[in-house]
Amino acid sequence: MATSALRSGSWRMRPRTRKGVLVAHIVAAGAWIGLDVMLAVLVFTPLLTSDAALAALCYQALPLLVWPILLSGLACLATGVVLGAGTHHGLVRYWWVLVKLVLNVVLTLLVLVLLRPGLEEAAQVGRQLASGGAAVEPGNLVFPPTVSGTSLVVATVLAVYKPWGRVRRGGPTR
Repeated sequence: MATSALRSGSWRMRPRTRKGVLVAHIVAAGAWIGLDVMLAVLVFTPLLTSDAALAALCYQALPLLVWPILLSGLACLATGVVLGAGTHHGLVRYWWVLVKLVLNVVLTLLVLVLLRPGLEEAAQVGRQLASGGAAVEPGNLVFPPTVSGTSLVVATVLAVYKPWGRVRRGGPTR
């Protein structure tokens, strides 16, 4: 019975369950934003300091953020999917939900595809710098915290204002 209700789109979470999942979603999103701020601090500090030891330390610390960022992104994605499936908003019923879903999937994939290798390269530069090697700039690390931070702020604004209406007009309203 629950399976058929889920397939037909009529499954709804109880209010207490919805609130619990919503809290988990907000906490995961807050953690993700906080980790992005940490990423930005570790990326911009070496660019703004003349202290080679501090720059080396920042570069070497960057890879430590990959898995927490990935896990917070996945937690945000999982709780968002549960909220979409279990509430009247749906997963692809409203534009704001669809855009948030796409942003979450893209950002989470980018952590694995682009961020992880880039931060490993930065850590290698940090190790070279710490051992007295020449100061070589790692690949462009400014974009990940800028793009991700901006996207997460956009997702937060979408969650609050819920713009644009339904994806398909004319469907039944619940």
